[in-house]
Amino acid sequence: MITSTRRVSPDKSEVRIAFSLEDTSDVKDVADLPQTFPDLEQQLQPVPPCVSLRESVQVHKEHCRMAREFHQVKHEIAAIDDCKRQLLAELVEDEKVAMEIARLEEEFLRLSEENRTLMTVHNECAQQLERLCLPNQTRQDSS
Repeated sequence: MITSTRRVSPDKSEVRIAFSLEDTSDVKDVADLPQTFPDLEQQLQPVPPCVSLRESVQVHKEHCRMAREFHQVKHEIAAIDDCKRQLLAELVEDEKVAMEIARLEEEFLRLSEENRTLMTVHNECAQQLERLCLPNQTRQDSS
């Protein structure tokens, strides 16, 4: 581990910087991380780390993890938006079907009422015809 202590000015406290070149596992992992993320705007792209500073490598890895998470969430949002559009289209279709059903129910009620009226008129006409024909049959029978 390398340690450096500096005093920037006599009235300021000491600044101590420490880093190690021994544990390079983080540095090896950095090579495995993608360097660009197409979903991110340019100014949000992870900056390559200073491989000699463990904290820089850790920050870079965290930034890359967040970029991957952003990518995943963005795709989940797109999938949910597609599902929403599909459900809205189905809802519109269902509303059209419901309106057609309501129209057909009204037409059925109107035609049923018209049918009852026509049946009543038919029965009345049939009775009237029967009454008119009965006296005629009686006259023909007596002649």
